[in-house]
Amino acid sequence: MTVSLGALFELLPEDRASSPYTGYTRAHWEAAADGMLDAAWKWATPRGARLDLPGPPSHSGVRSDGLEGYARTFLAAGFRVAGAGGKDPNGWLERYADGLDAGTRAPGRDDAESWPLILDHDVQGQPMVESASVALGLRLTRPWLWDRLTPDVRDRAEHWLRGSLRHVPAGNNWYLFPYTVAGFLESVGRGDAETARARERALELLESWYRGDGWYADGDGRAFDHYNGWALHLYPLLDAHLSGDARESARHGARLREHLESFALMFGGDGAPLYFGRSLTYRFAAGAGVGLGAVTGHTPLAPGASRRVVSGALRYFLERGAVDGSGLLSLGWHGPHAATLQTYSGPASPYWASKAFVSLLAPAEHPFWSSPEEAAPSEGPDRVLSVPAAGFLVQSTRADGVVRLHNHGSDQVRPDEGESAADENPHYARLAYSTVTGPTSAANTADNHLSLTVGGARSARRRIHPLGSGHGDGWGWAASWHLPVFPAGPSTVPGLRVESAIVARGCHELRVHRVLGAPDGARAELTGWATDPGGTVRSRLWGLHGWEAPENVRVPQGTAFTRWATVPRLAAEVTGTVVLAALASLTAGPEADPEPAEVVGQVWVTGDTVEVRWAQDGARTRVTFGGAVVTVDHAPEGTAA
Repeated sequence: MTVSLGALFELLPEDRASSPYTGYTRAHWEAAADGMLDAAWKWATPRGARLDLPGPPSHSGVRSDGLEGYARTFLAAGFRVAGAGGKDPNGWLERYADGLDAGTRAPGRDDAESWPLILDHDVQGQPMVESASVALGLRLTRPWLWDRLTPDVRDRAEHWLRGSLRHVPAGNNWYLFPYTVAGFLESVGRGDAETARARERALELLESWYRGDGWYADGDGRAFDHYNGWALHLYPLLDAHLSGDARESARHGARLREHLESFALMFGGDGAPLYFGRSLTYRFAAGAGVGLGAVTGHTPLAPGASRRVVSGALRYFLERGAVDGSGLLSLGWHGPHAATLQTYSGPASPYWASKAFVSLLAPAEHPFWSSPEEAAPSEGPDRVLSVPAAGFLVQSTRADGVVRLHNHGSDQVRPDEGESAADENPHYARLAYSTVTGPTSAANTADNHLSLTVGGARSARRRIHPLGSGHGDGWGWAASWHLPVFPAGPSTVPGLRVESAIVARGCHELRVHRVLGAPDGARAELTGWATDPGGTVRSRLWGLHGWEAPENVRVPQGTAFTRWATVPRLAAEVTGTVVLAALASLTAGPEADPEPAEVVGQVWVTGDTVEVRWAQDGARTRVTFGGAVVTVDHAPEGTAA
């Protein structure tokens, strides 16, 4: 008999000796998996082929959502049982074996158990996504499930899975789903030319999407987000690890190691991952790459630091309402939050969080579990780290544990796609994201945005063109340009362009923009971070040059972090070419925020160059725009920038 997730945790005392930061041990992770599975299985069909969880359906429909419930929870069960060496005290694998039998008897039939067919991504694609979780679950548990199935069930399962090899995936990480299916089939002696080609094609595309610094674009454009860790690194490296392929493990592992050099910094001192990109309802799956790095040995982190990151993320969400009263993962971030979701999000979608349980593949005696927890990267000294390949600047502050991501390179716009303001995505289009704030909804004033209003229409930021990035001791910068696009009237204004640069030091951000080709009557607006005005997280925005009309704008729809928020905003009338400079900050510590004169002592603007002297230490920073180039120089007191 199983019990709820809450009751399981009540039976498990914290272990602050081995886990001084989170109190969580391997037993807590096993309890979390068992609790999630127990709650989800209460909604299973009579023969267990589908888990029809309550809630509004995705655009794929109820039957596909039910398969999603089976497949994604099977992944958690797979990691749970494989990590325990086949021990299955709750009998999860028997249930999944029965469900596999029932779901593959008549695929495509409209009944209570049959799984939908796998078709092209634009016809009926979601089952292809789920086929990878089914295949990976079967691969992880082969000795205790697959090897005990009757031959006819194995044949039917293979026939259904091969649908993913014979249909067209979406042009992004989806190609790793047939790759994973083919890897399973080959591992059980059912490989052939079809499986080989599926794997070759996926690796060919994966190689073309690699941009450097350990980061992949999610397709042919410039979409960089959590899919790096929970898909683009996870599937190929886990496949190589399970197959014992040392050469492929080394190749994929080297890239994961480099990825974690920057990505591991993107978890706050409270355990929160960055709220950035799509599919954020997968929550603690963000730690999957960190866990896989520890399991395979391909990580720059000490074992205790890896565990602190992944356990911190798990605890963060469990303590903030991610699990509802019935033990189910809700659709949202902390609790339910509609603006977090995409149209493909259904009631079982959050169970891609199961990928975090890859950590259970490390046995109990592994240093990942046996070494004491150590501080996460964001809990060390203040850091500013540039990631040139992705156009990111990561800024962390030890005093409050806040991590900020300044986005000058990730936009989720395909190379063949036109730019339309109607398609602006708050999860990619903003200048900055953090571990304690979320973007405002498209219906409210945009946070962290430089907009231009022309003829009554306010511009959007879509395709982002990086102009460089870099970092030094305690500071860093990133820059980009974009074409303002408008939702009404002509979509663009001839010659109009915005160049943006950020220089980060401590908790402060020097934001410099050059507007080119602004028509008469244009108005520029710059917004800062969206926060609860009565909360402990504080946002400030000051004009240094060219800005006026400071105000706080109400955001009634709030964010994923607060039901109601305000956003600081500056404005300026602009014509032709104008250079603007502002100082922003996002803090959560108890100390009082300094006034702008205590941060920036002097500001000089000459033509297209902005130079500031920092009040605390007299250091100078100079930002120069020129052509399609931005240069940033930073020098300590007494030397010219």
